[in-house]
Amino acid sequence: MRVVVAGASGLIGAALVSHLESTGHQVVRLVRDPGSRAEDARFWSPATGEIDDDAFDGVDGVVNLAGAGIGDRRWSERRKRELRQSRVAATELLVEAMGAAAAPPAVLVAGSAVGVYGDRGDEVLDEQSGPGTGFLAALAADWEAAATEAQGSGIRVAVARTGLVVAKNAPFLTRMLPLFKVGLGGPLGNGRQWWPWIAVGDQVRALAFLLESDISGPVNLCAPNPATNREFTRALGSVLRRPAVLKVPRFGPRLLLGKELADGLLFSSTRALPEALSVAGFEFHHPDLQPALAHILA
Repeated sequence: MRVVVAGASGLIGAALVSHLESTGHQVVRLVRDPGSRAEDARFWSPATGEIDDDAFDGVDGVVNLAGAGIGDRRWSERRKRELRQSRVAATELLVEAMGAAAAPPAVLVAGSAVGVYGDRGDEVLDEQSGPGTGFLAALAADWEAAATEAQGSGIRVAVARTGLVVAKNAPFLTRMLPLFKVGLGGPLGNGRQWWPWIAVGDQVRALAFLLESDISGPVNLCAPNPATNREFTRALGSVLRRPAVLKVPRFGPRLLLGKELADGLLFSSTRALPEALSVAGFEFHHPDLQPALAHILA
């Protein structure tokens, strides 16, 4: 397949490009540098609505992973607009350009997040579960709605609702590791909130699977054995051979990140399961958290 990847320089995007190329696919990267002369790159600018006219020539599929980092900085009103622009407006631009192509791509694998479900406690959530409330849930719902518009051009749309991607260079993990390595790690709050996670290798394999399968609609990209925050911290401490018992009171992350961001990312509970992938026969290489962490941090 000839595949366009938006967000190819990010954590997941870079790993996906490598995986696709190693399995015989041709990748075209959408880049924001108008001076790029790379043969495998095409220019786009979601901020100005520009995209190269030939970006989708001869393209079979598109994977959209573009989006500013959710946890990179406090959620001021300006930052919220930036997060929305980088996801919703960028997707609208892609969908419009795909539809205008002489031969539109057959499939769009559109990025989203399990945050669409909101804070749901211990409720078991699959792709048939409705959306939740809050900023992240509303952002993800609008992001998905923009992608679904591609169906009007005869394009199959699979929406990848991603959980925490466990990778050695994942931002959330690189922030946790220094404290855990010196024995100062531990659960956040009561630690009972569910953290849906997926190993980066399974993440990119699942995205490739969605490109080549006939799956449409939302798909939870998270491991079949979810973990609570307490279980996550215990597993990480075990892999690092360090204690992980120091509880982090809620006020600490709220003070550092702001209440809305801390509650939305760290203390929200989303017990999501990958029902659609399981039914379709996708096999996880890393279904269990502690072995996945040990593999990644080896």
